[in-house]
Amino acid sequence: MTLIIKGGRIIDPANQVDMTGDILIEDGLIKEVSRAIEINNAEVLNAEGMIVCPGFIDMHVHLREPGLEYKETIASGVRAAAVGGFTTICCMPNTDPVCDNRAVAAFIVDTARRQGLVNVHPIGCITKGQKGQEITEMAALVDAGCVGISDDGKSVMNAEVMRRALEYALMFDLPVISHSEDMNLSEGGQMHEGYYSTLYGLKGIPAAAEEIMVARDIMLSSMTGSRLHIAHISTRGSLELIRAAKESGLRVSCEVTPHHLTLTDQELGTYDADYKVNPPLRSQEHVKALIAGLGDGTIDCLATDHAPHEIEVKDCEFNLASFGISGLETAVPVVFSYLINSNQVDVSTIVKAWTVGPAKILGLDRGTLTPGKVADVTIIDPGASQEVDPGRFQSKGKNNPYKGRVLKGWPYATLVGGKVVAQKGNIIE
Repeated sequence: MTLIIKGGRIIDPANQVDMTGDILIEDGLIKEVSRAIEINNAEVLNAEGMIVCPGFIDMHVHLREPGLEYKETIASGVRAAAVGGFTTICCMPNTDPVCDNRAVAAFIVDTARRQGLVNVHPIGCITKGQKGQEITEMAALVDAGCVGISDDGKSVMNAEVMRRALEYALMFDLPVISHSEDMNLSEGGQMHEGYYSTLYGLKGIPAAAEEIMVARDIMLSSMTGSRLHIAHISTRGSLELIRAAKESGLRVSCEVTPHHLTLTDQELGTYDADYKVNPPLRSQEHVKALIAGLGDGTIDCLATDHAPHEIEVKDCEFNLASFGISGLETAVPVVFSYLINSNQVDVSTIVKAWTVGPAKILGLDRGTLTPGKVADVTIIDPGASQEVDPGRFQSKGKNNPYKGRVLKGWPYATLVGGKVVAQKGNIIE
């Protein structure tokens, strides 16, 4: 099949391209990117007034399957990713059973391949059973398709275990993705510890609970020479530690979520558990620091930390509610509405953080519109405006704090391997 994406603003940070032009796709590959392409009998996708980017990569998603299919399935998760503008996602291992062995990783890969919508790569566990005691057989996980390891949802509290995991992962040049949380400091916490936690009468989670573990893992990375990726950073202190580590030449990277860039702890005054996340929404000073860190390149990538839940564990007493946001389908318009349209971050920085950044961290041959590469493409309509309605989500998780808000800048089309898999919020079967 021959397809021309015509007249869009093409932003490809990997090749320093930012121009209005056309993209020619043949047999699932990028054939040409230029100002104007005219070919007889080619199918044309009109992208005038839109932003055309390499396919977005979300390196931090919870698909819940196997074992927790009442929250999400791989089938519903990839549909959510497709309409959300993502062509590649990486799923975290806290399923049931957890992804700590070859069989579970292979199941995820095979199930996702049968869906055929977006690319799915599993993240394996750091420790067996996510218990923080014994490291997994990483060679088997890598062989089954895992592109990183993490005990996300739980911190590896034992520094010796974390050291050995970093050393083992070094054999495969595998990123170790740290859920940085001192679980003794955060135990029982419901939100960011500060003025508003006192005002609202909720037990706080101090910024230090994250920063202590970020500092420890950076030290271990320095000690071992291993690749360390800090998941969902949320504090100014974490950012400063990571910036210093990078300046000293350590192999450290990090990610931030759209909700940690656009919401604060003040929002929890409604006691709506859709705002309850881990790490928690922080105060304005932290949000400002994270936005600056994304702009100056200290933060390598954006990631949704998509965490879908059934209604029963969100529509309940706040202290009993589960942490997490179902964010795949609103991530792009949230970033456009709150960051790009307010001129806090430029669009090229955002595109880079969802393409070049995660592709480099995970060693994926994606995130570019280079001729000859696979034609994974995300097209965004910056003028598209609509109200967030979780009832229309492809995801089983309806727990989204932006519900009822009008956002601007929605994905228009998602192409995987040159095929349009989603357009204007609908799956193309």
